[in-house]
This record gives sequence, C-alpha cells and structure tokens, in this order.
Amino acid sequence: MTSRSLVPLPDPQVRRWAMLCHYAAFFWFMAPLIGNVLGPLIVWQLQKDRDPFVDRHGKEALNFQITYSLLMMVCGALAWIFIGFPLMALVSLTALVLVVIAGIRANAGELWRYPFCIRLVK
Repeated sequence: MTSRSLVPLPDPQVRRWAMLCHYAAFFWFMAPLIGNVLGPLIVWQLQKDRDPFVDRHGKEALNFQITYSLLMMVCGALAWIFIGFPLMALVSLTALVLVVIAGIRANAGELWRYPFCIRLVK
C-alpha cells in the first residue's frame, strides 16, 4: 500500500476544473501575446476558493505560463541573432508537452509541478 492510496481522490468536477486551469493556456490561440496567461488566470480566479486542489493547480499553471511568456520574450530578443527562432520552436514544443501532461495529471487527481518554473504566484 502506497501513501498515494491513503489520500482521497478529489471529486471529478474538481479535477476537471484543475485540468482546465492548465488547458486554459490554449486561449492563446484566440488572444495572442496575453491569452496563455489570461486563460489560466481567469479560471484560477473564478475557481480557487472551490477546492485547495484547484487552487494549487491554478497557481502552478499561472506560474508556468508567466515563465513561458518571459522565455518567449528572451527568444524574441535573441531572434536578432537568429538563434531565437529555433529556441522559440523548442520552448513552444516543450511548453505544449508539459501543459498536456499537467492537464492529464490534474484530471487523474495528482498534484503536478512544472520543471524549470519561476513561482511568482504563491
């Protein structure tokens, strides 16, 4: 018996909101430049008092999207010397994979922490 089996699984609706905190970053497709931060921020602000599980995932998603935005700004600055374009592709692909993994883990009822993330929102 593992310690994970002793922790009760959050109810399905709470897990869906936690998953949506991560997947709201895809709002970027509708609002470029700020949508990836705005989507998780809105979901987190609306649902953070619902359950501590949603609150933790919302903060984590928001922190990662802020980190991602900062990295993309650095890549944009490096585009002047042409290394920024391949870095943008690499950072974007990595972010896409991590967001999908985070959403899957949230829906499974697991806590997830993004690697290489600046945690500004506590």
